[in-house]
Amino acid sequence: RGEEVAATTGARFFALDVCDKEALEGAVLTLLDEWGDLDVIVNNVGIGEFEPITTTSVEHFDKVINTNLRSAFVTSRMLAIHREKMGSQSGYGRIVNIASTRYLQSEPSSEAYAASKGGIWSLTHALAVSLAPYHITVNCIAPGWISVDENEVLRPEDHEFHLSGRVGRAEDIARTCLFLCDENSDFINGQCITVDGGVTKKMIYPEE
Repeated sequence: RGEEVAATTGARFFALDVCDKEALEGAVLTLLDEWGDLDVIVNNVGIGEFEPITTTSVEHFDKVINTNLRSAFVTSRMLAIHREKMGSQSGYGRIVNIASTRYLQSEPSSEAYAASKGGIWSLTHALAVSLAPYHITVNCIAPGWISVDENEVLRPEDHEFHLSGRVGRAEDIARTCLFLCDENSDFINGQCITVDGGVTKKMIYPEE
């Protein structure tokens, strides 16, 4: 899919494991060398792979953290280093990290995923402070239920569960990214925007 997007849009596609720090840094350096700068980074790499706490391994926990959280730190760090070398030449920069509503609510067997998404939120506001001198705003988006599988069977009650009356779509998150990356959105910084159809605002009690 990445190759198809690159062929139709003129984008660059790199096939790599984001847990491989050298490979990820190399891709960022290649873009910086070819383009001179990066205006926008959207850190949207993530795996779930829920496993029961009693049977999962420390290695599995590390894999999820390294994929979901450390990769966002690596790309952001590379941009910061580049901007420091540039001085004040660039007056625009955006980093958008994709978190999850799991950063504030959980279900069983989601420890690694929840920790990684909670880390994304904390990393976001820390980066916002550190990268302010480089004219880079840093925000994150916490999606709720977003259906990205065209074969997923959605029931009427799945849609009705949301205050907005429907399950989320990928373009809901894309539009939020575009809004945060607009040049006029520079006063939004260090924030987490929840895009979940209102689910996290519902009071849910057991049925009698």
